[in-house]
Amino acid sequence: MIYPLSLYAVGLAVGLLLIVTHIIALVNEQEIRRFLKALPRSVWWGRLLLTVDAIWAFSLIATIDLGEFTSWRQTIMLGIVAAYLLTILFVEDFLAVRALGILLLLAAEPLLEAAFLRPQTSRLLLTLLAYAWATVGMFWVGMPYLLRDQIGWITKTDLRWKAAAIGGIAYGTLLLGCALTQWR
Repeated sequence: MIYPLSLYAVGLAVGLLLIVTHIIALVNEQEIRRFLKALPRSVWWGRLLLTVDAIWAFSLIATIDLGEFTSWRQTIMLGIVAAYLLTILFVEDFLAVRALGILLLLAAEPLLEAAFLRPQTSRLLLTLLAYAWATVGMFWVGMPYLLRDQIGWITKTDLRWKAAAIGGIAYGTLLLGCALTQWR
């Protein structure tokens, strides 16, 4: 196991994260809309998120069992540092979107690991979210303009905005409920 997290702990954390972030989006609607519209081209957020990604990836490679690739550990770690520095220096267009996509890819693994081989069928709620994050993350890394378009679509009408926020709160509540009642 890479992350020694229980299904209960991950369900609580992700459920609360979804509930809190979507309540903030519902309560501070105009501020969050402005923030999201500016996010895809934000160099500052891109560098911050990419730094988090690089630290996470570096620590992951430094600690996991790489099996037959163990002899490559130092090279991979050096590659992460080089890729981080070169990206910070030469990639400014949609850096925040690409970094957010990488973060979603990294975040999907602890969710999948927590749900792995668990007998509860409700664990599939967490698995579904993890695969959604991984899929969206791959698209945002490869085609970063998609996030800009998705933000434009969701923020276009109040109905879409409220539906997305309420949907996030509902899914978070469902995860939290499963964590408290079934995943202990």
